Amino acid sequence: MELFHEESGIGDRIARLRRRRDLTQERLAERAGLSVDIVRKLEQGVRRTARLATLNALATALDVEPSVLVGQPATFEVRGEGEEPSVLALRQAVAPVSDFLGEERDPEDPPGIAALQAALRSTERIRREGRMSEIGALLPQLIRDARAVARATTGSRAAAAHAVLAEAYQVAATTLTALGKEDAAFTALERSMTAAAKGDDPHLETVGYSSLAWVLTKQGRLADAERVALTAAERIEPGFRSQPLELALWGILLLRAATAAVRLERRDAVREHLALASAAAARIGTDRLDYATPFGPTNVGVAKVNFQVEMADSAAALRTARTVPELHTLPPTWRARFHVDRALAFADLKKEDGALGALLTAERTAPEWMRYHSTSRRLVADLRSRERRRTSPLAELADRLDVDG
Repeated sequence: MELFHEESGIGDRIARLRRRRDLTQERLAERAGLSVDIVRKLEQGVRRTARLATLNALATALDVEPSVLVGQPATFEVRGEGEEPSVLALRQAVAPVSDFLGEERDPEDPPGIAALQAALRSTERIRREGRMSEIGALLPQLIRDARAVARATTGSRAAAAHAVLAEAYQVAATTLTALGKEDAAFTALERSMTAAAKGDDPHLETVGYSSLAWVLTKQGRLADAERVALTAAERIEPGFRSQPLELALWGILLLRAATAAVRLERRDAVREHLALASAAAARIGTDRLDYATPFGPTNVGVAKVNFQVEMADSAAALRTARTVPELHTLPPTWRARFHVDRALAFADLKKEDGALGALLTAERTAPEWMRYHSTSRRLVADLRSRERRRTSPLAELADRLDVDG
């Protein structure tokens, strides 16, 4: 990973990487399939931003990830009341002032549909791994690009651009929610649903309702969350000939409903939702990953562990955890959340060593995600308060997570 001074901009990073690879501006532009004028203006600071498609092309030509060119933003604020630049950038992308003042002319032409879709796909790995700062760095530009293409095109191209925009807004919503900014997340979801209605992907509306149920759950609006998830599930209830994708989306909605129901202490409803989701997972047979959300027997097992932890049935949760199949097939953030649930169960049973082991496994699995996961941080703080030693693996974990103990 290249290291840069904190104050350096995109142009500085491009120039340093180009020189270290012994490339001229012309040769870099040729490799990236761009005009040399774009490279020159970026390096000179005439242009301080670039479309994500442009950054992807430059990153490929320089053999780095796009986030290296953008630069690791200042760490998201975990404590305190201030908002760090990356959260602010997401807010600005979701609700830009240009909605009121009109769009400024962009000297760079909008990317093509294929480049826009590739830019969305380029964010998938960092989303699965929970690399929050990189999501915050790349997503605002993707939203701006998708908006620009949707404005500049008509017909099928505009519909494809709106589909990318809808999904980008959904990613923004889940990211903002994970960072405790549920108000901005709600705005992002409203915009996602508007874009989805104009898009060419019939499933994005369902995905939006799933995300909305999760945001509402995080807001404590549990009855609303369950209602949204169940209403959406009823609309797409699969039949005998349903495809695996349709079963997976239905199952995800049922798990969202169950998550709300467990916090409402409606155990009968939890069992009912979980039974239906389990049946859908069994029909699919293996876990799928659609729209960055897994569903299948493994994720249903992980969800069951979570519900048992929520219901304070810790011994049952640990027994169930030992039976979850094919855990390695889930994205890192899902696996990390599973290990945090195990840690919660161990802690509830006063098995601090087991709790620490599970937390360390979660950290190894998704280290950056752990820093922003409030449940993990609270558990570490609680375990640390019970411990008398000044130095220990738990104390070192608390230091890495910047948790006071």
